[in-house]
Amino acid sequence: MKIASWNVNSIRVRLPGLLDWLAAAAPDVLLLQETKCQDRDFPHAEIAAAGYHALAHGQKTFNGVAILSRRPARQVRVGLPGDDGDDQARYLEAEIDGVRVASLYLPNGNPAPGPKYEYKLAWMARLARHAAALRAEGGAVVLGGDYNVCPEEIDVCEPAAWRDDALCLPDSRRAFRRLLHLGYLDAVRALDPRPGLYSWWDYQGGAWPRDRGLRIDHLLLSPEAADRLAAAGIDRGPRGAERASDHTPAWVELIPAAVSSGDEIRNCPPGVADID
Repeated sequence: MKIASWNVNSIRVRLPGLLDWLAAAAPDVLLLQETKCQDRDFPHAEIAAAGYHALAHGQKTFNGVAILSRRPARQVRVGLPGDDGDDQARYLEAEIDGVRVASLYLPNGNPAPGPKYEYKLAWMARLARHAAALRAEGGAVVLGGDYNVCPEEIDVCEPAAWRDDALCLPDSRRAFRRLLHLGYLDAVRALDPRPGLYSWWDYQGGAWPRDRGLRIDHLLLSPEAADRLAAAGIDRGPRGAERASDHTPAWVELIPAAVSSGDEIRNCPPGVADID
């Protein structure tokens, strides 16, 4: 089961490249971020023609997340629990073939300190509480998306230049480590310890041709998913395409579960709609 995550930075602008990548990479599940469109404007027809079901949670111009999958999704959760007043489209979750997946787009947090950084840390605290609840339910979980956090110095092209950025501040990294301490595995880093492993390159300053990037797109796996981890990586190819997103896909491959998925995998948790 191949699960990928990609911040497309406007799905309507990147749609041709997205469709090309779906055909070439053939993921079973693709988690999208920064779709930047309302649900009624999401390209459902084009995605369906490519052989994928689509769930979308969007808003005009900003944010927006989606889940594309070859098999239908069930037990869908829209929005991150913990703050009923938060109307930003940053979290979408569903179960697909017995694996609970989430597409998430964390706040950038700049400028820091300030209200935007406080919102970032509060959002990450909510994510940690929900991630702990998912662990308590049991089963394979994959939390994929643009975390807007460089977990370590090795994930930054020029650590000194980024030291005061919200993506690299100690509190941001501490909040990310809290997820790891819950038992989640940073899949790509676990299998590839090399420096220079980036998923984002700025449009400015020749960052892409000079390979001056950051690793901010992550796939975190619960122990039940980590036990099935066969491969993981970052596909740099799409970043070099015409009209590319400034991000490129990260992906994992999971071996089949010992027991096939089915209705007996898990009862639908509170607040989750079963759309079978």
